[in-house]
Amino acid sequence: MKKYIDLMRVKQWVKNVFVFIPVFFSGQIVHEASIVQSIVGFFLFSLAASCVYIINDYNDIEKDRLHPQKKHRPLASGAISKSEALVLLAILLTILAVCLFVFSNLKTNLLIGAYLLLNVAYSMFLKNLALVDVMVVSLGFLLRVLVGGYITGILISSWTVILTLFLALLMALGKRRGEFVHGESGLTRKALKGYNLQFLDVSLGMVSGVFLVCYLMFCMQPSSMERYGGYMHYSIIFVVLGILRYLQQAIVFNKVESPTKMVYKDRFLQVILLCFGLYFFLLIYCR
Repeated sequence: MKKYIDLMRVKQWVKNVFVFIPVFFSGQIVHEASIVQSIVGFFLFSLAASCVYIINDYNDIEKDRLHPQKKHRPLASGAISKSEALVLLAILLTILAVCLFVFSNLKTNLLIGAYLLLNVAYSMFLKNLALVDVMVVSLGFLLRVLVGGYITGILISSWTVILTLFLALLMALGKRRGEFVHGESGLTRKALKGYNLQFLDVSLGMVSGVFLVCYLMFCMQPSSMERYGGYMHYSIIFVVLGILRYLQQAIVFNKVESPTKMVYKDRFLQVILLCFGLYFFLLIYCR
């Protein structure tokens, strides 16, 4: 059973907490209907993501066998055969289709369909194109937030779109830097031929700067101050700490080839994220 869970990359489902961003920051997390819809959206997106992971691993079996870590994945190691992977994929797609029909709405279905198509294209050829690869990954996170908004009927602001996109782009660039530093070659990821350390470091600095400026502008918006109160701008402390910690892990310690693992293991970052979440909980729900 464990090998099938590994193939589905259930540990990667943590990325799908982005689905809960709209319901949390809109102040509706205390509304039963909204939180239930968000949970449904989380599991729908998780099923879609698992389908994408299986397709990606299926297409990359030979490349993964050359990789020091990826060679241990179920398909690359031979723990699961190609036919078993296809059967599991068919089962997941069937479950996803039924759940979308029963529990979702048209706009959410279109977004999840777009995610699937985009990532099939990514698995087939887009991941081989430097810059395009990280932008596709970033769009995947944006789609998670949009699904969270459309399934609950919560309006997604332009600021949410911008901040999500740049935060995801920062994580994707950090991941590429980690892969580059740890010796991945063009044989296992062709897009790395379009990057070098200097370019990645400059890009990380640029994207971090743009994200922080956008966040400050968002904090100073009259609409934001009206919704979250006059103390919202103090949240920049946690945001700056979080960005600096990520850059420290990326540039000083070279440990962001897997941002998901960092979220699970980095206690410092976990404390920062917890403080940020608690601060906004107080701003939104305890006024």
